[in-house]
Amino acid sequence: MHAHIRPQPGILEIALYQGGSSKIAGRDDVVKLSSNENPFGPGDLARQAFARSGHDLHRYPSTDHAGLRAALGAQFGLDVGRIICGAGSDEIISFLCQSYAGPGDEVLYSQHGFLMYRISALAAGATPVVAPETDRTTDVDALLAAVTKRTKLVFIANPNNPTGTMIPLSEVTRLAKKLPKQALLVLDGAYAEYAEDYDGGAALVDARENVVMTRTFSKLYGLGGLRVGWGYGPQHVMDVLNRVRGPFNLSTVQLDVAEAALGDVIHVTRSLTENARMRDWLTDRLNALGVATDPSHANFVLARFRSAEQAGACNAALLADGLIVRQVGSYGLPEALRITIGDESACRRVAHVIGAFMEQQG
Repeated sequence: MHAHIRPQPGILEIALYQGGSSKIAGRDDVVKLSSNENPFGPGDLARQAFARSGHDLHRYPSTDHAGLRAALGAQFGLDVGRIICGAGSDEIISFLCQSYAGPGDEVLYSQHGFLMYRISALAAGATPVVAPETDRTTDVDALLAAVTKRTKLVFIANPNNPTGTMIPLSEVTRLAKKLPKQALLVLDGAYAEYAEDYDGGAALVDARENVVMTRTFSKLYGLGGLRVGWGYGPQHVMDVLNRVRGPFNLSTVQLDVAEAALGDVIHVTRSLTENARMRDWLTDRLNALGVATDPSHANFVLARFRSAEQAGACNAALLADGLIVRQVGSYGLPEALRITIGDESACRRVAHVIGAFMEQQG
């Protein structure tokens, strides 16, 4: 650290975020299953929009994101005036911490919650607070027990990453109702589309003044490389977030491609159907092999081994076969591997390697 030039409090406590690996030295047949990406990529409509957008690269994008917000409002039945768009849902999370938490404030989240909650809290100078989970599932009572008069934001991912577990809307509602008046509940819905009969909390946002929902185009819609996310919340929150949002935080390419992806019903339906089919297959296969997995409501499964050493050895076996999954020790789960649901070929290859590994383990 420099003797005199110092960053804001909390920033040096941030451990740099490590994304899922994508390469293995000396191999060109790598299958990446470490970042929960859609194995089918973006749909045809998104690809076509991407090609068209190249003609206007010299033009500044809109500052109000009106086209994408209107499409989101129509798709999900939301008030367009209360939608905000960002560079992935990560940016919306950052806006919330920047706007509502600072030195002396606390940002609360569950034990195995998304790493960006801690990072964004520390970047804002706030104090991260962790509440324990029960069987790798968000525990509302534990969160409420951790609330203090300094709590300003409470983050829960539902379904959660990296566990894939989720809690019913009744529990989310109970949490929202029991929070103190100064606290906002943020529902991270990065994987909401994969959960059946779930609106990501949109109806709860409409019913209350203390709930915000975040969503993303990075998972189901296959646009992780473009970084497009959005949020929905009370008008008083949107008025604040739009004051810190940069006027050109999304490019025309991002806006146009996301809008096209939203309307690609064929691609979305295929992606959801195949994800559910192979997720169930891989879950059953892993459990049969003696590798415990909780029922997942997302596009990945969390494979749990007997120890951190066994998980590390299995990860090495997968890498040796060109399969990259995610070690999740940084999430407090060193004995587990998070495995993205790939296409059928990838899932069968994963099961084969893990099966051979477990047979060697005896």
